[in-house]
Amino acid sequence: MIPSVNDDLSADIEIKKQPSLTYEIKIDKNKMGTYVEGIEAIKQSIYHIINTERYQHLIYSWNYGIELSDLFGKPITYCYPEIKRRITEALLQDDRIESLDSFEFDYSKGDVLVKFRAITTEGEIEIEKVVKIG
Repeated sequence: MIPSVNDDLSADIEIKKQPSLTYEIKIDKNKMGTYVEGIEAIKQSIYHIINTERYQHLIYSWNYGIELSDLFGKPITYCYPEIKRRITEALLQDDRIESLDSFEFDYSKGDVLVKFRAITTEGEIEIEKVVKIG
């Protein structure tokens, strides 16, 4: 028999979603801006995750970033599904990103251009990433 607990404290707890405020990074101007939130904060998070090589920076958790450097020199038939898997694995660590779809690949001179769509809690985002494999 499982004992029942009469706990009055849990009845008054209200869970609120915290805003995803973060400093805006203006990459093209090489400076920081004001705060951004919502879909702009998620876009910035996606940019940082897919441009940070996993296990290379001590300040980040081992769950943060993506592993792409070991794809250099591998056959294109191996790289396409592996890039898709690794991008999906890296981005789904963020609980604001619900799913990824519409992956498209284009190979040119040792670079793979990947285009895909992220479905987030705030809406859909179209993303492009260039992966060097040759």
